[in-house]
Amino acid sequence: MIAMLKDLEGFIEPGSKEDLLVRQVDFLRLPLHIAVIMDGNGRWAQQRGLPRIEGHKAGSKSVREIVETSARLGIKVLTLYAFSKENWKRPKQEVSLLWKTLRDYLRNEDQVLIDNRIRLRVIGQRADIPPAVERELQRVEKMTRDHDRMTVALALNYGGRSEILDAARRMMKDGSLDLDALTEKDFSNYLYTAGLPDPDLLVRTSGELRVSNFLLWQIAYSEIWITPVLWPDFRREHLIQAILEYQKRERRFGDVHPRARW
Repeated sequence: MIAMLKDLEGFIEPGSKEDLLVRQVDFLRLPLHIAVIMDGNGRWAQQRGLPRIEGHKAGSKSVREIVETSARLGIKVLTLYAFSKENWKRPKQEVSLLWKTLRDYLRNEDQVLIDNRIRLRVIGQRADIPPAVERELQRVEKMTRDHDRMTVALALNYGGRSEILDAARRMMKDGSLDLDALTEKDFSNYLYTAGLPDPDLLVRTSGELRVSNFLLWQIAYSEIWITPVLWPDFRREHLIQAILEYQKRERRFGDVHPRARW
């Protein structure tokens, strides 16, 4: 715990609410993988009489804080639902500005990934990502590919059902498989998240009670924590609260007895 708290020195103010919360965390029982449905940007802007895009811009500040906080806490994988396949249904101007916001974030915040030794990984159907954004993604992925402190997986043009269908297609094209002997682990190797542990904790902001086609295969046994806080207002104190709530849960994975994953 002392080593973990040292990583938070200068980042969390001593005696603050965040400091009091983090001292309750059991650093030997952290979730390996936290997945986040970042919801509420549009409502945040509307409540303030602002264009919806201002909510997305404000939300990028939350991304920066949660990414760095997760790394300093010792989380190994953080998956952020940044753009779903359904998001293309939004007005064209909003969609265009969403992608521009992501491109600007990658250009302006890549130093956070470098300073904290964080690897960027993209999951989703990349073919439809705008070329200028895809170039930035590839640049940052290449720049961070050897970082091993934490992996940030950005779900872009992502849909859980599409992921499962794509995995099935790739699997069927693989002539080396014995389909009669296929296991869940075998199938997982064809998902976008191959090589990553399944999420231990799924966080959803804005109070909505649905999973929105996100990591449908992977969250089969994830603990779910929902907060009414809108994503642009989500800060490290909320992330720590989610972890503390997770540590109160008994994880049985379908068994009658609690099972540890640590």
